[in-house]
Amino acid sequence: MALMATRTKLARVLPALSTRTPNSRSGSGCFHQLGALQKLSSSYTSAALAAEESETMGSRRMGLEAFGVKDYEDYRKSRYGDITHKAVLVDAVGTLVVPSQPMAEIYRKIGEKYGVEYSEDEILHRYRRAYGQPWGRSRLRYVNDGRPFWQYIVSFSTGCSDSQYFEELYNYYMTDKAWHLCDPEAEKVFKAIRKAGVKLAVVSNFDTRLRPLLKALNCDDWFDAVAVSAEVEAEKPNPTIFLKACELLGVKPEDAVHVGDDRRNDIWGARDAGCDAWLWGSDVHSFGEVAQRIGVQV
Repeated sequence: MALMATRTKLARVLPALSTRTPNSRSGSGCFHQLGALQKLSSSYTSAALAAEESETMGSRRMGLEAFGVKDYEDYRKSRYGDITHKAVLVDAVGTLVVPSQPMAEIYRKIGEKYGVEYSEDEILHRYRRAYGQPWGRSRLRYVNDGRPFWQYIVSFSTGCSDSQYFEELYNYYMTDKAWHLCDPEAEKVFKAIRKAGVKLAVVSNFDTRLRPLLKALNCDDWFDAVAVSAEVEAEKPNPTIFLKACELLGVKPEDAVHVGDDRRNDIWGARDAGCDAWLWGSDVHSFGEVAQRIGVQV
């Protein structure tokens, strides 16, 4: 619409100017006017194009809003039935479980008796630097029990290489003191999901401590399978770990939905594997919402 208005305005102005023939006295002025009008034309056109693009983007946004969650759920139901997925894959850290205390606080508290003097802010800063560095040619941080990787992280973060300190810290993160369930209604919801015939699996970038941790939290028997990167030898967003989880459950990737809190690792990775994917804290905020969206009554 903006572009059409601009074209109409220019259509009225340009013919009037073109009837003036430049001569020795007025030619310079006419050419200056023409140049100015060309600049004006360019300016109007640019503005109109920008306005038109904005209108188009607005229309697209309205279209996306119109084709919302309910439409998607209806589409899945029309294609797959009232229960839209045969399996739910769940991320561990940040979705199923969360740390009970800040990491830097635990590193400092346990480390005090081993001579750790860094503040929590400094520990956190150094932890982030260490964790963000490339790790080996394989890029696999969690191989088997993950000890070499975590020894490096702890030593760099705290400046302490005491083996007893590391072991105490390492073992602490395998207990129910270190973690708690993110959703207190998880057990009830997962039981309803499984009763409806939908299978459940944990899919996590973690080392081999994940299984004893799930047992310590009394939630290991909620799941039909656990796909751990340390065992699969592939870390999210590598689609291999999602495909392994589907294989363990005996379902096709397109029949599974993965729920996780990391857009890159969980959403992009799962979709690369052919699974559906919902972002925890954005697309869904509880496992009750997950159940509702796949058509399971809790």
